[in-house]
Amino acid sequence: MTSNTFAAAAGDVLQFFFNFVTSDGAGFSDYDWAELNNLTSPSSFLLFSAQTILVGDTVPGFGLPGLGAGVTVGATAIISGAPVWSALGDSSGRCFALGCGYTDWVSATYTIVTAGNYSLGFGVTNFGDQFYDTGLAVAGANIGGAPISPIPLPAAGWLLVAALGSLGVMHRRRQS
Repeated sequence: MTSNTFAAAAGDVLQFFFNFVTSDGAGFSDYDWAELNNLTSPSSFLLFSAQTILVGDTVPGFGLPGLGAGVTVGATAIISGAPVWSALGDSSGRCFALGCGYTDWVSATYTIVTAGNYSLGFGVTNFGDQFYDTGLAVAGANIGGAPISPIPLPAAGWLLVAALGSLGVMHRRRQS
């Protein structure tokens, strides 16, 4: 997924929230990442990468690049259990191995170094199998406190948005 283009000045703070959701668990680790694309002088900057793991934080993924310079990401431990999220398709409510679950909403921030036009890119890789799925939900993207226009989604992505609301409702019910 790639966001719409947005303008940023040097010193502007980029912030967004993400939720890494996996039914695979550590048996077949899956990966996700976020990058900042500078469209003014074409280049990309890896903000973070994450990996499904048994214990500890998913960011950075084992053997993957660490956080980009100046990027701050909150704790990303997996809340265990078979995640119920329709965006996972047939994998919703299923768990292949220990380590499946979700991170809940994690804040990521980065201070823009050079003024220009940018976009955010996000991706997920289902590694080593096709039986259980992993997803990445993104919300609340803003630059300098101003919302970045909605991230356009592929047609199947609208299921991701609809399912995201139900995941939040389920999480709130558990806390009540």
